[in-house]
Amino acid sequence: MISVEEKIKYYKENLELFDDDMDKYKYLLDQAKKAKPFPEEFRQDSFKVDGCQAQVWLVPYMQDNKLCFHSDSDAFISKGMVTILSEIYGDRKPDEITNSNFDLLTSLKLDTLLTPGRRNGVYSMLMKIKEYGKVYAESK
Repeated sequence: MISVEEKIKYYKENLELFDDDMDKYKYLLDQAKKAKPFPEEFRQDSFKVDGCQAQVWLVPYMQDNKLCFHSDSDAFISKGMVTILSEIYGDRKPDEITNSNFDLLTSLKLDTLLTPGRRNGVYSMLMKIKEYGKVYAESK
């Protein structure tokens, strides 16, 4: 299984292929288009991520003792980001998520690409993922 660090490195290398910020935005939009369909029954306030300018839903579920996520947003850039984060941190044991070095994400250099409001949203998504990891790790 590919580690969190290796997944972050994969996205970092992909983003570094683009010199232009517009191309990086297009990459985020492509990630949004590749997202798995979101089950409509989860489009509830209880699964919304607070602190995002757009509406973002992040739904945890366990599969084969691993924490996975359904995710969606009503804005394509946010959807691309939550898709990438779900891809990086999903399908892992809950303690692997909580023990991850969340600072590694700064290596993606999205802070230069995203507006302050979107950066706060990404931070909120990360904190939600970490919170879900903690909840599921403690429920064992």
